Amino acid sequence: MPRITEDIDLVSPSPGTRRFLKVHRYGEAGARPKAYLHAALHADEWPGLLTLNHLIGLLDAADAEGRIAGEIVLLPYANPVGMAQRINGNAPGRFDFDGGGNFNRHWPDLTEAIADALDGELNADGTENKDRIRDALKAAVDDLPRRTELETLKATLLSLSVDADLVLDVHCDSISAMHLYANRVHSDIVMELARDIASPVVLLEDEPGGDPFDSANAAPWIRLRQRFGDDRPIPDGCFATTVELRGRNDVDDGLAAKDAKGLFNFLQRRGVVSGSPEPLPEALCQPTPLDGVDVLRAPAAGIVAWKSPIGERVEAGDLMAELVDIEADDPAKARTPITAATSGLFFARKADTLVRPGDWIGKIAGTETLEDRKSGNLMSP
Repeated sequence: MPRITEDIDLVSPSPGTRRFLKVHRYGEAGARPKAYLHAALHADEWPGLLTLNHLIGLLDAADAEGRIAGEIVLLPYANPVGMAQRINGNAPGRFDFDGGGNFNRHWPDLTEAIADALDGELNADGTENKDRIRDALKAAVDDLPRRTELETLKATLLSLSVDADLVLDVHCDSISAMHLYANRVHSDIVMELARDIASPVVLLEDEPGGDPFDSANAAPWIRLRQRFGDDRPIPDGCFATTVELRGRNDVDDGLAAKDAKGLFNFLQRRGVVSGSPEPLPEALCQPTPLDGVDVLRAPAAGIVAWKSPIGERVEAGDLMAELVDIEADDPAKARTPITAATSGLFFARKADTLVRPGDWIGKIAGTETLEDRKSGNLMSP
């Protein structure tokens, strides 16, 4: 059946203002598997906007050939609230100006909202349990508050995604190689996606901290399984991942077309689109722990002079950058070395080079848990 496109209104933030989400729907509603994709939840991260535009073309062609086997819900942009925010011509769309914080943090954990109600409903049939959990999740989303523009945005996005088998939240970093975030229970499927889109970094966690969007969709299934045990089996109901399409300036038709084809192949491999995907490429990496990421930080204020390029494999102790004290009277004594605490792939760095004390400036994907990453929030602010 042809693609259905609709506009879903959000609550109006002020007189004379209307914001809405555009939603493209493919396949029969309720068909399985269901895939949900959106881009630019951080509204200043734009490579995904172009990539999903290319993907829509691929899906339209598959739809015309009757090859949408499951259901696909695709939002070409996820955050009109953040996209409308401007300061002197700049679009800093990571944080809500109205006090709501990071747009990809503090998403509701629906586990507790549904766990007690499910206690007497789950049985030894995993298929029935999966259906009951999806119904409970949708009901819990219906009960979420919608008092503010941000609450309405979050509740609306979750209403579209929470019953999906696959959730792909498409982002980018500052200056970066492509990378993926996922829960450890999904190591096999996220590595399949990584191979399809040629990602050189895959970061796995048990709990990322900060309650991002992908966790809001996947975590209830994991936590319910831990709570109810084997007597009331709970199949894996949702694979959710954050896809970081390189850096903010990597908005390029060639890259976007390649990434869209990789995502399309993944949807085929997962049975959402029929037909034979291209052969699965070789993996560019093995997954590494999120708590093994060495987050390089500025020890003081100054200018960062980088010594290692993105994509380079480094060893613990390697010189990554020097922090230059621009107030120093003697330039020969103005530099403080910043070294790697782990061995791994240098995959991301901050675009801003004028930094304050404690600012994160770079990330290295190491294979071993780091002492300073064993607890707390593993995600950047």
